[in-house]
Amino acid sequence: MASSSSSLNWLYDVFISFRGEDVRVNFLSHFFKELDRKLITSFKDYEIKKSHSLWPELLQAIWSSRIAVVVFSKNYASSSWCLNELLEIVNCKDKIVIPVFYGVVPSNVRKQTGDFGRIFEETCKKNNTEQVKDLWTTALTDVANMAGYDSVK
Repeated sequence: MASSSSSLNWLYDVFISFRGEDVRVNFLSHFFKELDRKLITSFKDYEIKKSHSLWPELLQAIWSSRIAVVVFSKNYASSSWCLNELLEIVNCKDKIVIPVFYGVVPSNVRKQTGDFGRIFEETCKKNNTEQVKDLWTTALTDVANMAGYDSVK
């Protein structure tokens, strides 16, 4: 069976899934700067050419990255784009996945409770399909169960 990515074909060391309004200025800019300083190649969404379609570029970046860092923030689950990125990341079986809990309690992500859960439910209502909600729920739970970093601790 062919894999969507191969260790010989990594274009990026790191793909970061994040909700821009929550983390782009306070966290992400510093994270990208540190990755660059360490000569770690990361995909940066702002480098996508203006005439290109965003989703195919994101998919290619996910598939072409060795590591995925998922930055869970308060409004991460308000974005169906973020949740769909998460599904793609989880479906890449050869990818290292590192969750970062930025201003959210890991158990709220894992169980979709608290403010995170409320926002997730609102997003699910907009998408109107139980099948998609089930896939997103499983992906959130699986990734939140992984060892990661908690900004609150």
